[in-house]
Amino acid sequence: MSALLELRGLRKTFGRGHGALPAVRGVDLDVERGETVGVVGESGCGKTTLARMVAGLTPVTDGLISFDGSTLDGSSALRENRRRIQMVFQHPAQSLNRRMTVGAMLAEPLRLLAGVPKSETAGRIEEMLGLVGLDPAFRSRRPRQLSGGQQQRVAIARALMPDPDLVVLDEPTSSLDQSLRGRMISLLRRIQEVRGVSYLFISHDLGTVRRIADRVAVMYLGRIVEIARTRELFEDPRHPYTKALLSVAPTMDLDRVRERIILEGETPSPTDLPTGCSFQDRCPMVFERCRQEAPVLAAVGSYRSAECFAVAPTSDA
Repeated sequence: MSALLELRGLRKTFGRGHGALPAVRGVDLDVERGETVGVVGESGCGKTTLARMVAGLTPVTDGLISFDGSTLDGSSALRENRRRIQMVFQHPAQSLNRRMTVGAMLAEPLRLLAGVPKSETAGRIEEMLGLVGLDPAFRSRRPRQLSGGQQQRVAIARALMPDPDLVVLDEPTSSLDQSLRGRMISLLRRIQEVRGVSYLFISHDLGTVRRIADRVAVMYLGRIVEIARTRELFEDPRHPYTKALLSVAPTMDLDRVRERIILEGETPSPTDLPTGCSFQDRCPMVFERCRQEAPVLAAVGSYRSAECFAVAPTSDA
C-alpha cells in the first residue's frame, strides 16, 4: 500500500533569470496514514514553502505530489482534495477572521467543503469544540476575545471540521509558552488517536518535534539532508548538519548533553550555491568529492537516509 502523501523531486523557485530564488530543491518525502512527520531546520531552509505546496497554497515549480494514490497537478485535483488536506498556520491571530465568531468560522468549512446540512452544523461544532478542549460557549466569541492558546485551538478545530486525512501544521506552537506547548502536543496526539489523521509538522522547535513526531526530516537550503525515526535521529544523528543542529538544542537529559558544535563559515546564498554539496564550506567532514559532486539522499541503515558522502554506504571517503 502506498503512503498517504508522496513527494518526489519537489521544487519551488521564486522569480526568474539571475534573480531566481530556489526555495525547495528536489525534496522526496512520504507521510504514512496516521503518522506524524516532523520537518526541522533553520529559518529560510524552505520548510514553510514545502508546507504551502503540500496544502495547495503555493504552486509547484517541478516535481510530483501524490495524495492517496492521485497526483495533485491542477485546480481540479486541488478542489477534490481541499477537504482532505487542511493547514494550520503559524500565527492564529492573522489566520482567523476577526469579524467572524468562532461558530461561524467552524461552520464555514462544513458548508463549503463537507456539504454538511445546516441542521447538523451546531452539533458538529459543539463536538469539535469539546475535542479541542473549549467550552461550547466559545462559539459566540471573536478572535480578539481569545488568548493565544485558545486561538490556536480554534485554528486546529477549523482545520479538522471537514474531517481531513492530512493536516499540515506550520509552527503551530511557536507563539505559545512552554506550558501551553505541552498541552498543544497532548491535544494533537489525542486528536490523532481519535481521528486517525496524519500530520506534517513544520517547526524549528526541536523539543516539540521530538515529543510528537514519529519520523523527522532535517532540511538545509531547500533539501532534506537526513530523515530517520525520531528516537534514532535525536540519539544518533548522522549528517554533520543534523549533529550541529541538535548540539545546540536545549535538553533536560543531563546524561546526554552533547558537546556544542559551532559550524565554521557562512550559509551560502540560495542564488549562488557552490558546485557539489551545498554544506561543504561549513562541514567539518568535508573532503574532495564533496566539492565536485552533489550527494543525494541515500539509505544509511534501516529506516534512515542521509545526503552525505561521509556517512552513506556508497562513500569512498
